Amino acid sequence: MFTFSSYIQIAEKVAAAAGFYVVVPDFFYGDPYLPDMQLSSWFPNHLPAKGCEDARKVVADLKAKGASAVGAAGFCWGGMTVSKLSAYGEIEAAVILHPGPLSEDDIHATKVPTAILAAEIDDYSPPEQMKKLGEILSAKLVDNFVKIYPGVVHGWTTRYKDDDEHAVKSAMEAHADMLNWFTKYLKSG
Repeated sequence: MFTFSSYIQIAEKVAAAAGFYVVVPDFFYGDPYLPDMQLSSWFPNHLPAKGCEDARKVVADLKAKGASAVGAAGFCWGGMTVSKLSAYGEIEAAVILHPGPLSEDDIHATKVPTAILAAEIDDYSPPEQMKKLGEILSAKLVDNFVKIYPGVVHGWTTRYKDDDEHAVKSAMEAHADMLNWFTKYLKSG
């Protein structure tokens, strides 16, 4: 079962592997979405636009404290938030993992290199739509990487069974792809 600690573990792995300083703010303020909740009652109190504004404050604070390059990764709801954040050009790279429904308008507004890591089986972000978003980014001349991971479902990078070899391998591959994207854009030559 997924917990907030899953994000912490991924952040620690990224930090250890590349030496990045990683922060994991709780933009749900202690009220995460849980599988037994009604999305329609939870979502209005957790809009991605609010998450974006909260993230902008974190980015500004990091840069004020000397960070020369900032990247943002977003999972599901966070992917929608990162897509909005990418429009401001305040970060240097974005990774969006198994996003919730992404707006084409947000992708049209994106100003930073963006990787979209998506599941083959996903009603929130179907592979065809994710490929189309990559085409939009390419047409804008924004460097992008869209990858559809075969045989996995929405949430696979954080919610998988440790005894499912394919699920673990796919999640680890996505984490490596995220790390490679950030290394490409956040590490100075």
